[in-house]
Amino acid sequence: MRLGLVANHLHHSHPKAALFRWLHRCETGIRELNLGLHTVGGTHDAIARAGCLTNYPALRRYPSGHEGGLVKLVAGIVGAVASNEVLDGAIYLVNPVDGSSLFPEALALKRQCIVHQKPFLSTVASACDWVEIERIRAGMKPDDGADPLHAMPSQTIAMIAHDAMKAPMMAFADKHFDLLSRFAFRVATGTTGKSLNELARKHGWPEEASWVTCYESGPMGGDAQIANLIFERRCQRLLFFENPHVPHQHEADIQLLERAVAATTDDTVCITCPASAIRWAEAAERRARLRPLRVDYVAGKD
Repeated sequence: MRLGLVANHLHHSHPKAALFRWLHRCETGIRELNLGLHTVGGTHDAIARAGCLTNYPALRRYPSGHEGGLVKLVAGIVGAVASNEVLDGAIYLVNPVDGSSLFPEALALKRQCIVHQKPFLSTVASACDWVEIERIRAGMKPDDGADPLHAMPSQTIAMIAHDAMKAPMMAFADKHFDLLSRFAFRVATGTTGKSLNELARKHGWPEEASWVTCYESGPMGGDAQIANLIFERRCQRLLFFENPHVPHQHEADIQLLERAVAATTDDTVCITCPASAIRWAEAAERRARLRPLRVDYVAGKD
């Protein structure tokens, strides 16, 4: 497998920056998976200076962003490149207060990942989670260090789906209802939440209890409400099935939600398309069978 990799300067400017936190946590898994990392120039150079992934042949350098490196990543996601340059997803560690995250290349990278149903990993937690999921899918034993990411009995999951994506969200929740029910709390926006509660009744969830806590619809402030939960570290995983083909009247609220995710990079996993959600759910179920967690497990503590 191959991922594009780019980190904003903030995230590789010092030894404890986000890029290096991810590499230190996941270098063993990266090598086990023989994961190809097609890396934009400045990010690649920072990795080399830090002495990470030494003698790792699957680390490849692209031009810097302003010289077309990000455009090459977008082309790799789309697939309009040589077979050895096709990418299975992208890691883009964004500085939430840097306008470069809104450059056309950055927006196109995210959009094409969603269009082509490939993971767009914008946080350290998301990138760590992805490595663990792919390890499990490859038949490897669970990594103890990934346990906090899978401490569902102490976590909240948020589920958001734009209109055209509500049917895929319902299908996903129907198939993986038991997995989603392991979370301590579930929250959702507007119509999505109401539909999820109706689905829960069909699965035998008690009539007197809501399976999902419903917030406002996105245009009426639901995205902002969930962003607030994320900023307060009260929501650890976000399923956000976004429709990239239509403009949204509440785009500012969506950007606020994305900024909340980026600002809590070590604490929030964000999954941006149904295909990625399915891969996560199948591997999470397998991992839970291999390594059951105590019900009283608290994320980050044991």
